Amino acid sequence: MRIQQLLYLEQIVKKGSINEAAKELYLTQPSLSNAIKELEEEMGIQILLRQRNGVSLTEEGREFMMYAKQILDQINLMEEKYKSNSPRKQLFSVSAQHYAFVVHAFVKLVKETGGQEYQFTLRETETQNILDDLTSFKSELGVLYLNDFNRKVMEKLFKEKKLEFHHLFTASPHVFVSRDNPLAQQSSLTLEDLEDYPCLSYEQGEENSFYFAEEILSTLEHRKNITVSDRATIFNLMVGLNGYTISSGIISSELNDDKIIAIPLEVEDEIHIGYLKHQQIELSPIAETYLELLKDNIEEFGFAVADE
Repeated sequence: MRIQQLLYLEQIVKKGSINEAAKELYLTQPSLSNAIKELEEEMGIQILLRQRNGVSLTEEGREFMMYAKQILDQINLMEEKYKSNSPRKQLFSVSAQHYAFVVHAFVKLVKETGGQEYQFTLRETETQNILDDLTSFKSELGVLYLNDFNRKVMEKLFKEKKLEFHHLFTASPHVFVSRDNPLAQQSSLTLEDLEDYPCLSYEQGEENSFYFAEEILSTLEHRKNITVSDRATIFNLMVGLNGYTISSGIISSELNDDKIIAIPLEVEDEIHIGYLKHQQIELSPIAETYLELLKDNIEEFGFAVADE
């Protein structure tokens, strides 16, 4: 096994395609394929699952990549320490459902720790993508919620993918609406109050299961329903169409201006928001810093952070 082969594999996993990785590495596709095949033969395992639309890691490949990443991280640390006098480039990536407090903490992280050079990534994405990003090591952390409805299914997936869920805080359901919405004057809302308004939810792609929904009560039927892919659009539709969505109640006026408000929803449910990490990966110092900023931000919004 050569270090170069591990670097090749890392690039393939990042691109999801041998052809695209070959372009990035200035190699021919056959030579890159042969390098990985030699690695697989030497290790005695199949690392990549090759399909028409690209490649993905097998179960054995995910475990192998976990060790490979640790080796490559150590090599990078050695090279930075002994081959360069320049400051170390900060690297960090987090994948999350669409939460303002996640973005808020990310902004603080960049301002406080970015330094002269950094490569930070924030992916607000579908629930399945969060799990995939962690198992393929594209992200160190994932942020999502559990409740009584989705807990068993999600915890089964966490176990299969060797992911750990760490509870951050518990929130009661709130309805997000525009300040100009006729419902905005009410101190609390019922499901009946919402019937005449468009229900806004985030699309979940091919894995459009009720259990993957970012919103609680995903099995309820709505006369008016709109799915969107990003947070800016959902807020625009709240303003433009008097739509609503159900979430944690945390809303940042700094990031979303003052046009959106959160009103308590009268339902018997709780939203347990937490972070995910891979079981066998130690978090980097920058990831630990982000978690502390995330917890500080949650407390600033008036929520008690759970003890770990």
